[in-house]
Amino acid sequence: MPAEEETRTGKETVLFICSFNSVRSQIAEGLLRARCGERYEISSAGIAPAGVNPYAVTVMKEIGIDISHQRGKSLNGFRGRSFTYVVTLCDHARLALSSSLPPGLYVNHRAFTSPSELRKNKEDVLAEYRRLRDEIDAWLTEIFPDCPPLPRATLPSTP
Repeated sequence: MPAEEETRTGKETVLFICSFNSVRSQIAEGLLRARCGERYEISSAGIAPAGVNPYAVTVMKEIGIDISHQRGKSLNGFRGRSFTYVVTLCDHARLALSSSLPPGLYVNHRAFTSPSELRKNKEDVLAEYRRLRDEIDAWLTEIFPDCPPLPRATLPSTP
C-alpha cells in the first residue's frame, strides 16, 4: 500500500523484522494485531523469509490468536514504504539492515533468541516457544503502552 494510502487509513504503521519471518516477527505481528489492530496497520517481514513455524502457530492458538493465515514475507516487498515504527527482533536483522532499514519515525530493537533450532522433546520446545511469546508480549507493552495487554487469564503459564 503506498504511503499516501497508509496516511488515509488514519492508522500508524508498524513493521516487525527478523531473519526468516517465521517465528519472532510473526508472533509480534499476531500479538500486536490482537491487542491493538484497530489502531495500527501491522506487518512483518524477513531478510530470507521462510514459512510460519508450526510451533509459533501452536503457542499463539493457545492464547486465542490464529496466525496460521500469516505468511513469510520478504523485506524487499516493503522497499519504498515508510513506517511509524520499524522493529527488529534479532541481531542478525539489525546488523544486516543497519544502513538500509525502511524509514521509521521510531526504530526499536531487541534481540530475542529463536527456539526454532531446538532439538528437544516436543514439550520442552513448546515451553521455549511459550517463553518467547510471553517475552515478546511483555516487550510490546513497553513499546506500545497505549495498547491494552492481553488478559492474563488467557496466557498459559510458562513452565
